[in-house]
Amino acid sequence: MNETAYSRNHERSLGSLAAEIKDELSEFIQTRVQMFKAELRETIATFKQAVPMAVLAIALLATAYILLTLAFVGVVAVAFWNNPYRWFFSFLIVGMLWLIAGALTAFLAWNRFRAQRMFPRRTLGVLKADKVWFEHDARSQL
Repeated sequence: MNETAYSRNHERSLGSLAAEIKDELSEFIQTRVQMFKAELRETIATFKQAVPMAVLAIALLATAYILLTLAFVGVVAVAFWNNPYRWFFSFLIVGMLWLIAGALTAFLAWNRFRAQRMFPRRTLGVLKADKVWFEHDARSQL
């Protein structure tokens, strides 16, 4: 039984083997490209839904920020009531507080962006697994 399987494997021509390898490689690449496109479409669809809401949220938050900052400056100005530079000190104090809060928030956001990969993870994981499989298969063939 082994001899017949062995002889059948050697009866195939080099051209048919090359055509089969080409077809398998083409199918393999098409599958990976389709995976990448599907993952990219999911990401784009999410962004299309989230961007309008994010723009509205930013506009509302900016308005609230300006109004609350002016109210906070007014409260701090009361502490310097008898000083002719009360508004200057009030804006300086509130500005420094916002500067510290903004710098801390920017630092945290920067660290989070650095930790997040921009390339689709599932596709990258599959491609890495394929690479390991190819390397293992190539070593076993030698």
